[in-house]
Amino acid sequence: MSGRQETALCSIPQHGYGWKVKLNHVFPERRNQRVKPKLKQLPPLIPLGLRYLTWALNILKDGKRPLMNYFKMKTGKQIYGAPIGGIGAGTIGRGFRGEFCRYQMRPGIYSYHVLAANQFLVTIRNSEGTTVYQQVLSPHKKPKSNRLSSWKWEFDGSNAQYCALYPRAWTEYKIHEHKVTLTCRQVSPVIPHNYKDSSLPCAVFVWDVENGSNEDLQISITMTFKNGTGGKDDKKGNCWTEAFDEAGGDVKGVMIHQVIRAMKCTYGIACSNNDHITTETHFNPNGPGYEIWQPLQTKGELNTKSEEYRPGNAREEVGCAVSCKNTVQANSKGRAEFALVWDMPQVKFSGSSTTYRRFYTKFFGSDGKAAPKLAAYALQNYKSWEKEIETWQEPILNDSGLPDWYKSAIFNELYFVSDGGSIWVEVDESEKLPADDPRMEYGRFGYLEGHEYRMYNTYDVHFYASFALAQLWPQLQKVLQYDIRDSISKEDLSRRKHLYDGQKAIRKSAGSVPHDVGDPEEDPFVNINSYPIHDVADWRDLNSKFVLQVFRDFTLWKDVAYLKAMWPQACTVIQKSMAWDKDDDGLIENGGFPDQTYDSWIMTGASAYCGSLWLASLHAMIEMGRALGEPTELFETTLHKGKAAFEAKLWNGEYYNFDSSGAPHSSSIMSDQLCGHWYLRACGVTDKVFPKENVKKALTTIFNNNVMKFKNGTMGAVNGMLPSGNKDLFTIQSEEVWVGTVYALAAVMMHEGMVEESFKTAAGIYQTVYDRIGMGFETPEALYEEKYYRAIGYMRPLSIWAIQLAWEKLNSAK
Repeated sequence: MSGRQETALCSIPQHGYGWKVKLNHVFPERRNQRVKPKLKQLPPLIPLGLRYLTWALNILKDGKRPLMNYFKMKTGKQIYGAPIGGIGAGTIGRGFRGEFCRYQMRPGIYSYHVLAANQFLVTIRNSEGTTVYQQVLSPHKKPKSNRLSSWKWEFDGSNAQYCALYPRAWTEYKIHEHKVTLTCRQVSPVIPHNYKDSSLPCAVFVWDVENGSNEDLQISITMTFKNGTGGKDDKKGNCWTEAFDEAGGDVKGVMIHQVIRAMKCTYGIACSNNDHITTETHFNPNGPGYEIWQPLQTKGELNTKSEEYRPGNAREEVGCAVSCKNTVQANSKGRAEFALVWDMPQVKFSGSSTTYRRFYTKFFGSDGKAAPKLAAYALQNYKSWEKEIETWQEPILNDSGLPDWYKSAIFNELYFVSDGGSIWVEVDESEKLPADDPRMEYGRFGYLEGHEYRMYNTYDVHFYASFALAQLWPQLQKVLQYDIRDSISKEDLSRRKHLYDGQKAIRKSAGSVPHDVGDPEEDPFVNINSYPIHDVADWRDLNSKFVLQVFRDFTLWKDVAYLKAMWPQACTVIQKSMAWDKDDDGLIENGGFPDQTYDSWIMTGASAYCGSLWLASLHAMIEMGRALGEPTELFETTLHKGKAAFEAKLWNGEYYNFDSSGAPHSSSIMSDQLCGHWYLRACGVTDKVFPKENVKKALTTIFNNNVMKFKNGTMGAVNGMLPSGNKDLFTIQSEEVWVGTVYALAAVMMHEGMVEESFKTAAGIYQTVYDRIGMGFETPEALYEEKYYRAIGYMRPLSIWAIQLAWEKLNSAK
């Protein structure tokens, strides 16, 4: 910590941007996942549930975990803040009270533990050398048993405030009795269009110290950390520590070498800034903690040990520490800088024999010795990261037309790009891809559908979420699309019984877009379509969604080479979809089972959701074909017929009916009925497919009913609302609010100039998640009107970036 005057201190933001709470904050509402379906919703769920039970028990019997584990659904902890780490190399969650929690070291697999030994401590000594204050900077109570019992816990949470504006966060601690203010700034290298630094497994903690007293004070900040992720495997031991110097001695720290599920991993904590730095290579994280507490209290520093520490007991857990001490003059300021890194360069999935090298090893090597270099690089470069982050964020933060809550939402929901189980690896040379294939340079990328829905690149959901990647990390969207493109022609002839209907079908048929590219407990990117509920070869939305993403990407990037690469498979899937048009009216029909992303909500005949996607994809094929000089007559003829059929079968004068079945729920007002139109608007297409006056009427109807008649407009839009003004209770999903769908609806409203309605709709769901139920940074897929939610930590809310695209298009047209 530097005692010199610092001119660039970054206190907690005082403007309205970012999600802010005191450390003693209590959320007004607590929810869980113990939803009980209504009696009339049970008939199709009972046989599904019985088949699921058999399927899941067989998986558990094999020592694995079901990819959707309804035996152990997670309850929101209401603790999370911005996680740390870059993209695709593992993440560590952080609570807003300072917890290190929710470790994702194994690709796609989470360990939900708060580790008491992972902390920051402060020691204050007066000008006479007497320790006058020493405290764990956490409001948590002392851990149970004898663990760290010598440490002083329970910092007064009312004297500390947290602010998250991902990928940064600030915590400000007021120590009033000594007129000291500590501000910890947490920085992760999640930086749009910067692929090297965004791949790094690290974070920096910058501590700004303000001494407002009239006395010089000696102030030490200490970081402690232990092995493992908090689970039972931590006690398997076989870990050891060593100190290191890097960057000519400017960076000093300690490493913990360990093995996590047969994969070597090294944690490193380090400090810089040419100050008085001391290190402790080991302490017992399950003991009273005297090894740390007493030397700090006695002399304000650690008893530096530089030798390796190898536990005599093979099952011993180990902790280490780094401390920075210096004198901060009266009425002056200082700074200390810490880095946390984790080097797990080579990973395997549970069901795979393939070893993958994480993308960051392209720059730091894959020999497992990168922790010191990563720590030094982080500490030397975090200021440039912050400049890049500020350059990216400032246009949005400074836009007076955007509400304050939105300026928090748009960045904080982006946490899922890194903390969504993302995996980013180099492509193996044995694949022999063409030299111009973007995967050769940018590797392979995957992220989970959700923390609890363990499938990579779930494509029907990525359709919504992809707006974040396409705008901020377009090369990741591109390599993901290349993988999907290649998978279309693949087939997997292994047969399995699907849980919805008990029918057997092959796992993957050629010529179809996959549902997902695999489960991290199997062999993802090889064993695709891990989703076991339906035969997704017959899903009506996946093919259209591939075409529309290609079109959206092309309109954003103007990349003709990309379009050429995608065009043949786009033709394949669109022509296959034509077989679903049973009456040759140009409009595909749904099959009378949940054959799209709403996988319990049955559509029969023509439907607003799949029909709008289909018509939009036909228009996309025409536009793309013209750009490539390819024939488009078939698509033009089909679209011409399909538009007429869509209006005749579904338009009722106020909105598009849910479907054309004539069933009681067919007149439901579906909030997502204009999904295809949304994508066309994002691509710059206005009213060439859907009549403008009908679109405006439908959106007004949705706003007046699904938004304003549901929770008085304070919770976004319910998926289905009947014309009577009652929720559609046909299925559990029709009465749910899907966070990502709400953001998509708000985006299409924005495209149509309904700015007030757009922000009203989106604000309701964001404020519910972050402010009322305390599920920020684990945003669920679905909420019910009261008490319940479903699927913690979900991909689809990344669709909020579609609102930003719509806002920018709306304003550029003025």
